[in-house]
Amino acid sequence: MSKTKDKILDAAIKTFNEHGVANVRLQQIADAAEISVGNLAYHFKNKEAIVSFTYDYIFAEFSEILSDYLLIDNFQGLDKNLGQYYDFFMKFKFFFIDMFEIERNYPDILGKWHRYINRMLLQIKSRIEFDVQRGVLVPQSDEMNELLSNNIWMSIIFWLPQRILRGQPAEEKLFKEAVWSQMTPYLTDRGEEEFVVYIYPVLI
Repeated sequence: MSKTKDKILDAAIKTFNEHGVANVRLQQIADAAEISVGNLAYHFKNKEAIVSFTYDYIFAEFSEILSDYLLIDNFQGLDKNLGQYYDFFMKFKFFFIDMFEIERNYPDILGKWHRYINRMLLQIKSRIEFDVQRGVLVPQSDEMNELLSNNIWMSIIFWLPQRILRGQPAEEKLFKEAVWSQMTPYLTDRGEEEFVVYIYPVLI
């Protein structure tokens, strides 16, 4: 990627976070990138091209998080993933706040996001099954595992946007607490011991 495209990407993310995708004009992106609108148009023919380019970058970063799945096979692995998700959501705040705007105007982007969401859900379900097998989560029915997976997924995806929209604190520790609270009722004795060793020090 050229240095100018790097600057445009950074400027697009900055202005989208500040104003929302729908409210940003090309002039604002050019100003934030400290280039002329003509130079901007040389690299991207319109705003839609910038939005698509930005989301391709976003999905590449999200894919990297997904690729780290189960690299660490104890609770530290999930906690590491949660830290990555938190950093991702803070970097791209507009991503979820503008989701309905994207759904209306950029169906190709929405389709890509659905594929990543499905992959993320499958990973959460697999992690729960893995933790049950290694004896740190109490075995549940298929229906309860499905419910737990969805609750964890919703906590990861929607916690930060709703905190921002309500003007509430959105620190990483609070985010992790919200997600871990979905799992702690299902910990076995061994799971509680592992939680105390690896996770509790992170949350206090």
